[in-house]
Amino acid sequence: MSISSTQMLPFPQDLFAAGTNTSSEAMQWTIAELINHPDVFSKVREEIKDAVGSTRLVGESDVPILPYLQAVVKEALRLHPPVPVIIRECREACKIKNFYIPNKTMVAINVYAIMRDAKIWDCPNDFRPERFLDSSKQKDGMEYIPFGAGRRAVPGSKLALSLVHTTVAAMVQCFDWKVDGKKGDNKVNMQVGPGISMPMAQPFKCLPVVHYNPFASSM
Repeated sequence: MSISSTQMLPFPQDLFAAGTNTSSEAMQWTIAELINHPDVFSKVREEIKDAVGSTRLVGESDVPILPYLQAVVKEALRLHPPVPVIIRECREACKIKNFYIPNKTMVAINVYAIMRDAKIWDCPNDFRPERFLDSSKQKDGMEYIPFGAGRRAVPGSKLALSLVHTTVAAMVQCFDWKVDGKKGDNKVNMQVGPGISMPMAQPFKCLPVVHYNPFASSM
């Protein structure tokens, strides 16, 4: 089956809004998962400390040497894809199992369901970044598609990933986090709210507590 995106191009403000909103939500979900999994949070912080040190803020050029951070972001995007359903148009008639799909039919691809399919992923609803560290279990392009796939994948995916990686890394490197500003073993509410980009149902409120100030030496 050959499919294409719709022909109508969005306005520049739509591109800007879509890019910033989905990236910010991806960061929220990633940090929320890290807060709810303190062991994973500690591993990311330790990796940053070992690779970057304690004298400067983590940068974009450091991301390639932070495989566990990359695995965390990949896993967060698997569980919480910025766009859970992708709309495409069939460029030719085809048959999928017992369903005949005529040419030019609009098709909704359920990205969310694909990346939580128990036939593809072990414990699909669990947050397990380690699954992306085993090269023997890497998935092909049609099983892991948070930004779509092929020629019509999200054009700004590399920029978005760079932004998410560096921002999440800095938030882990520099701060400890308390949910709603409260002490104790509090968890972030992971319920999904209404919307096309999977926002959180409840406002994500956390209190940052300084752990490391990379600018202290220059002040």
